[in-house]
Amino acid sequence: MSTVITSIDRRSPAERAGVRAGERLLSIGGHPVEDVLDYRFFGYDADPVLELEAPGGGRRMVQVKKPEAQELGLNFQTYLMDEPRPCSNHCLFCFVDQMAPGCRDTLYFKDDDARLSFLMGNYITLTNLSPREVRRIIDLRVSPINVSVHATDARLRSVLLGNRAGGESLEIMRRFGQAGIVMNGQIVLCPGYNDGAQLQRTMEDMAAWGFASCSVVPVGLTKFREGLSKLRGVDRETAGQVIDQVDNFGQRCLEQYGSRMFYCSDELFLRAERELPEEEYYEDYVQIENGVGMLRSLITEFEAGLRLEDGAAEAAPYTIATGTAARPFLQKLSDMAREKTGVCGQVIAIENNFFGRSIDVAGLITGEDLIDQLQGRDLGERLLIPVNMLRHGGDVFLDDLRVGDVERALNVPVTVVEQDGFDLLDAMLGRK
Repeated sequence: MSTVITSIDRRSPAERAGVRAGERLLSIGGHPVEDVLDYRFFGYDADPVLELEAPGGGRRMVQVKKPEAQELGLNFQTYLMDEPRPCSNHCLFCFVDQMAPGCRDTLYFKDDDARLSFLMGNYITLTNLSPREVRRIIDLRVSPINVSVHATDARLRSVLLGNRAGGESLEIMRRFGQAGIVMNGQIVLCPGYNDGAQLQRTMEDMAAWGFASCSVVPVGLTKFREGLSKLRGVDRETAGQVIDQVDNFGQRCLEQYGSRMFYCSDELFLRAERELPEEEYYEDYVQIENGVGMLRSLITEFEAGLRLEDGAAEAAPYTIATGTAARPFLQKLSDMAREKTGVCGQVIAIENNFFGRSIDVAGLITGEDLIDQLQGRDLGERLLIPVNMLRHGGDVFLDDLRVGDVERALNVPVTVVEQDGFDLLDAMLGRK
């Protein structure tokens, strides 16, 4: 834990109050500060009093003048003011355990940190929370907490997580629900383990415990599973059964609670070869970060943008590269844009040779697969790729190739497109 202040934002309340870099933040308003949760929660108040310790050991009290909710403006060595807590589980379906060898070190780190759940939306299992941390989350009313549930049968959850605490931590979910902590859930569906009657039990328990929403997503299996538990993927028939089961229960929740609460990911509809639900199914896209409604949102935004177009547009021919799952949808949007504006484009599905061809989503395509499968093809004058192929906030693919490497290898400029239908249309029409 390091609460030593490394820098202070210019013109911030803390700078105006005379707080100095190098001092250690001990408390805010009399409450000890141990990490970012304490800092964010107690620093929210108006005009807080900070207890500071100088490098030489002297202590002083400083009142910071600011309105409620304004940031203090302090920066620390790490975002969490601490190290992220590693996962203590050995999940049967863990994607990190199925990573290819030789990737960058950060891709092999598994976090299971409640602070990252609250601050960044990460999903956690609750298996490494201490009693003090559980109490603090309840006392501070930290919400939302995103929970990887998978099963509510204690023995089964322990098996799925590879951790005896998997079953024991179910009681934490009940306590959070009773305390009014907002919880969003995720179920990674592993056929033969947590489908059928077990899935039904899990949904019923989660609804009773007060979960606000839950996504059901199919297990992802790469070709790097040597020595790992035997799992089978979600096929067309299983995907259809799961959709029917989740939708039936979701309808009951809608009638009882005013929300369907449980949603199947886009990937399940694709595997079942079913039409995507209409927009109202997704209820403001509460689970979009888990792949629930991403395609419907993209289509809806794209169609809205296209309706605003007057007619013909001038833009160079393009190619969109995506995963095999999304190709039919993007090809349909490309055809719609051509009919309305005359701009020509094509959509090419990239097979995932890096992780294995059962992986069909765009976010796991590597630069190497892009180059290998597009080299020598007529790509027009522009290549469009979705932003989720790249490291968050950067231009690096999973195999550490960069956008510039792809541009040089294919001799075509690459345009990175946000997960947004309006941005996609702008890219097609050469406005990016």
